[in-house]
Amino acid sequence: MEKREATMSPWSTERNQSTGDLDPHLSRTLFLLLLIMAPSTQGVIPNPEACQVFQSDNGSSVNCHPPAKFPQYLPADTIYLAVEFFNLTQLPPDILQGISNLQELHLSSNGLEKLSAKFLLPVPQLKVLDLTRNALTRLPPGLFQVSAALHTLVLKENQLEVLEASWLHGLKALGHLDLSGNRLQTLPPGLLANFTDLCILDLGNNQLETLPPDLLRGPLKLERLHLEGNRLQALKEGLLAPQPNLQYLFLNDNQLATVEAGAFRGLKQLDMLDLSNNSLTSVPKGLWTSLGQPGAAQNMKDGFDISHNPWICNQDLDDLYQWLVTNKDKMFFRNDTCCSEPKAMKGQTLLAVAASHLKLEAGVETGVMASKNTAPR
Repeated sequence: MEKREATMSPWSTERNQSTGDLDPHLSRTLFLLLLIMAPSTQGVIPNPEACQVFQSDNGSSVNCHPPAKFPQYLPADTIYLAVEFFNLTQLPPDILQGISNLQELHLSSNGLEKLSAKFLLPVPQLKVLDLTRNALTRLPPGLFQVSAALHTLVLKENQLEVLEASWLHGLKALGHLDLSGNRLQTLPPGLLANFTDLCILDLGNNQLETLPPDLLRGPLKLERLHLEGNRLQALKEGLLAPQPNLQYLFLNDNQLATVEAGAFRGLKQLDMLDLSNNSLTSVPKGLWTSLGQPGAAQNMKDGFDISHNPWICNQDLDDLYQWLVTNKDKMFFRNDTCCSEPKAMKGQTLLAVAASHLKLEAGVETGVMASKNTAPR
């Protein structure tokens, strides 16, 4: 069968039926580029008040933002819908009626204050829901009752102060959860208990001071964990233990003064660690044992950052000194990783102090061995 040529048009009443499945990782950037390029290449002058429709064998992709008017009708084969940058506090109750094949829904920057519990009922095949930069303070229980296929949920930069595990009931295939940029101060126990497929969890830039001990019990293959920009004061032993395959860990810009000795124990795949901009003065012996060593943690191939902490450079850092020298090629911001005390060392880079310390230790050890060899028998 000959493929139908992809066409661009202003809002159309045509109902083009889908003949294939949408790639769930369709590049949104490429789609927007096509929206820009297609009218000019085909000699079509777009109507600024009309939403734009990109039609293909998979179905229709619709992009709508001011100065276009809010859409009243949607092609029945719509699989991608972006309605963004409108001044809305709530959506029309029937906006998703008649587009049951929808797989991506982008509603960012609209000012939405609430959603109906029935909002997603017409779109059971939805895989991506983006609600970035709205004004949501809560989600209605039952919102995801038919959303078993949803893979990506983005609630970034809303006004959530609390989160209830029941709000997320119904999600069975969730792989990416973004709750960053809200006002969350605590998290409920068992939040992720049923999300076995979760790969990316972003809790960055909230107001979290502590984390529930069972936070990461549930996901079986978490790869990225964002906890940066909170108010965490301690990283407890056992929190990360359920995630041996974690690859990227962001703990920067907190108030961490304590990282317990076994906090990183069991992490077998860690490629990047960011502990910068915290309140660390020292770390316990053995903390780094499993990290950055040949054959362990993939050799921390993407690097680490411990800059902008008030390090006290004394014998308590002996373990860290050895680790830094061994892994210096993976270290970010070496010149910003400095001693704050004692006064004589203030401003010196930790790496330079570490190298001098190890050189001195090696010299002392050599001297001791020489004395033993020359001692009378």
